[in-house]
Amino acid sequence: MFYPDSIANLIAALQKLPGVGPKTAQRLAFFILTLPRDEVVQMARALVNAKDKTHYCRICGNFTDDEQCVICTDQRRDPSLLCVVQDARDVLALERMREFRGRYHVLGGAISPIDGIGPEQLRIRELLERLQDGQIQEVILATNPTVEGEATALYVARLVKPLGIRVTRLAHGLPVGGDLEYADEITLARALEGRREF
Repeated sequence: MFYPDSIANLIAALQKLPGVGPKTAQRLAFFILTLPRDEVVQMARALVNAKDKTHYCRICGNFTDDEQCVICTDQRRDPSLLCVVQDARDVLALERMREFRGRYHVLGGAISPIDGIGPEQLRIRELLERLQDGQIQEVILATNPTVEGEATALYVARLVKPLGIRVTRLAHGLPVGGDLEYADEITLARALEGRREF
């Protein structure tokens, strides 16, 4: 299809967003074109403002627009519990359930030799530094249940256990409402391993 350069450039820019293909980008572009100019300007300013002001918390690695994120500065949080996640989106996912009252440590990815990501590219050194003061009693490994996530969890566990800190892993298994017949073998095996007394 032929579009003026301005629309084609907008569609190309929107396609850079994760999960946005050509058709979705086209739909978004035409939606944006129907908005009043002041709303588009407000949207553009919000994008630039977020990019300019957002950075990583110096303690945990979560996103913040201050020196420390709101979780690290929250005195009501349990400083003895530390949940280790791959990225800041994982913090948001865990916070949505409103159950965890500890603190977080964002690694910034997972070990993936194929992608050239080793332990030195992650915030593992910073994690070990946080564990030195003796305040943290349990490290909960909440990396993704992928090959890379499992390798990262295993690597971190091997470094943390000798420090005498309890290391736990998020349970894996069947989702609530799921059918056994549709679950893959790995999910079923994890569900069986993580079974609890009823």
